[in-house]
Amino acid sequence: MSVYEQCPILENDDFILRLFEFDDLYDLLKVYSDKLALPFFNSDNCDGDNFYYPTKDSMQQALEFWKMSYEKHYFVRLSIVDKKANSVVGTVELCVRESQDTFNHKAILRVDVRHDYEKEDYLLSIFSLITPKIKSLLDCNGVITKVPVYAVDRLLAVQKLGFKKACDYLYGKTGYTYDGYFEL
Repeated sequence: MSVYEQCPILENDDFILRLFEFDDLYDLLKVYSDKLALPFFNSDNCDGDNFYYPTKDSMQQALEFWKMSYEKHYFVRLSIVDKKANSVVGTVELCVRESQDTFNHKAILRVDVRHDYEKEDYLLSIFSLITPKIKSLLDCNGVITKVPVYAVDRLLAVQKLGFKKACDYLYGKTGYTYDGYFEL
């Protein structure tokens, strides 16, 4: 069943992944106003949005855009709930890429977390919760995720799940090329 028909709730010992809610606003504001986390967010091909939302109003506007995008089947945003802290500590975004490059019909997996969650064990727990489900949720033929060269904990986590460095660049809609992608 498509993620747009019924969004699942995924859970392990550490985290719950569920469709974001407007009640997540204040927890998400802590994530998206976190300047130390900002360099790890993947904003490639996002029309100039860098996912820095330092005010309640800017975060509210992002949530409204996420809701509209989900309703139109552009992408889905899942909140990452830390079960022990009982708070939202980030999001997972999923979408299927339609393009003329080698990443055509592959899912893009974006994982945005507060900087204190940019640690191998947390990331491994989050990535291992969502990655096995992506192909069935999105009916795609693979998964890509961006790992900047300085994201050493993220690199260790995705490599443990079998992601390999992509040989090709991702081509943006304006012709700009992006690198740093790993694929599964």
